[in-house]
Formats: sequence, C-alpha cells, structure tokens
Amino acid sequence: MIRLGIIGAGRIGKVHCESIGRYVKDAVVACVADPFMNDETEKIVRSFGAQKVCKDYREILDDKTIDAVLICSSTDTHAKISIEAIEAGKHVFCEKPVDHDLAKIEQVKKALEGSKLKYQVGFNRRFDHNFEAVRDAISSGRIGHLDVLKICSRDPGAPSVDYIKVSGGIFLDMTIHDFDMVRFLSGDEVESVYAVGGVTVDKAIGEAGDIDTAIVTMKLKGGTLAVIDNCRRATYGYDQRAEAFGALGQVAISNDCKSSAVISDADGVTAEKPLYFFLERYMQAYVKEISEFVRCIREDMPVPVGIEDGLQAVAIGLAAKKSLATGAPVKL
Repeated sequence: MIRLGIIGAGRIGKVHCESIGRYVKDAVVACVADPFMNDETEKIVRSFGAQKVCKDYREILDDKTIDAVLICSSTDTHAKISIEAIEAGKHVFCEKPVDHDLAKIEQVKKALEGSKLKYQVGFNRRFDHNFEAVRDAISSGRIGHLDVLKICSRDPGAPSVDYIKVSGGIFLDMTIHDFDMVRFLSGDEVESVYAVGGVTVDKAIGEAGDIDTAIVTMKLKGGTLAVIDNCRRATYGYDQRAEAFGALGQVAISNDCKSSAVISDADGVTAEKPLYFFLERYMQAYVKEISEFVRCIREDMPVPVGIEDGLQAVAIGLAAKKSLATGAPVKL
C-alpha cells in the first residue's frame, strides 16, 4: 500500500483526498497538512479516509513511512516544497503550475537529476476520456496529418478578484491546461504564439491587471496550426470542447452532460446543459491521474506527465503574456 501525504487542504487538496479515499486502489492518505487546518477541514478529510492531520507539512516530509506527497498548496510554494520533498526522498505529485518562474522549475529539474524519484505534474485533462479519444485518433493516424487543432475552454463564472490578483494571470492559471492539451493532443511542440485578449466579463478583472477573454493562435513545429479560445463566463455551464482536423478527416468532442437525453416536442428540441464545473466534469480524470501516479511508483515506470511537461506549459503561457503585451507573435 502506497502511503501518501497531501500538502494543502484547499479545494484541490480535498478533491484528491476524496478521490484517493474512495476510488484509488493500493493507496491511502496517511496525512493531510495545512497551516489553516481547523475542525471543519479535519472532519472533511477524515471522512474521506485521511489517517492524520497536521498544520506543518514538514511532519509529512519527516515521516519515513510516507512514500509520496501531493503538493496542493498555493502556487508560490510548489517549487520550494517540491525540492524539499525530493531531498526528503519522497515521490512527488505537484499540481500545476510548478511555478510561474521558469528558473525555479529548472531548479526542481536539477534536484531530480540522478534520483529515481517520480515527479508528476497535475494536468488532469490528459486523463479525461474525451481528450484521450482525440489523442488516440491523432496518434494512430486515423485522421492523417494534423492540420488544425481547436480547443474551447470556458468557465461558468469568474473566480474572485482576490484570486485573480495572485493567479499569475489567465494564461498561467486557466489557459495553461489548454497549452498542455495542445502538446498532448498533437504530440508536437509549439514554435510560436500570438495572443489577443480583453475584459468582457468583469471590469474588476481588468483593474486587477488581467484579462478574462482570450484567443491564442499557435504554430507547431510540425506545421499544425492551433487555436484556443477562453472566457471566464459561460452561462450554460463548463464548456470544454476540442476539434482536430487532418488530411484524412476530423475528430471532435463535445461536453459531458448529466445525461444524453434529447427532448423533441412542439416547442423545439432541447438537451441537457454541460456539467457545471470542473469538479463534476473531471472527477474521474483526477482519479485516473493519481491511480497512474501510484502505479508508476509501484511498478517503477516513467510518469505520464513529467517536469518537462510542466515547464513547457509555463513557457508557452509566458510567451502568450508577452505576445498580449507587445501585440506581436512570440517564438518559443
């Protein structure tokens, strides 16, 4: 049984605690650490099977019986705790992004050199059944050479302005998933990025120095053109779609809904709205990514999403920020 420690008991920390406790085989949550741990949070994580709670994450790092840690704390702590965990001999699962600074991600890479420790980055969408189907259609050659890749990612509502101020901006917080999807689906690297954006949802987001709506176009090294559209508001739910167009055909995925029921009557044809948010849409993907992480530890296999994947997504995000600021395409 792989013993896991979770550092950070916020929203994503609780998601992982629940998925491990209820669905992940061969693993147990040995401890959850959070400096703001209180009775309510302790009750929640213990209900998911956490054996112990504490306020200082170093208790997890010092516990020789714990095999691996999940870093679910604030982004500004990810690289620091990653290095400390590696030095403590722990396998690491780190939520995205590893850091907003490429130099700090490189420090994590350096800390991993020469070790046999597993380090997986939390890009959960790679484990979603819909996106996996697109990847399979492309990698198998079913649709031929990939000419155009389109990704749509729209949230049902914007986060608080306080969150926006510390998020690193839309490209490093929201679009970073889509940048990783471009690399994952295409199997190729991004050559150049051009980004445009605006504030169409909440002027307070603009006042905080960010945008809430964006379109990013990319040219990949193999010649594929990719387009991402993002918005912090979709009144009908969590909009997550993709289309890949190739020389032999195309593959497209739509949103997951509560059911596939379509009602046709005198008033028209109606269907279910998309699932409302990422916790509903991607819970099974969260389960699968941690299951794979545990399997890689048990069977000494390479992780499916490594530190280089974490670095590349941030590099693309920073290029997009530069492009937005300058109004010109940016080469990676």
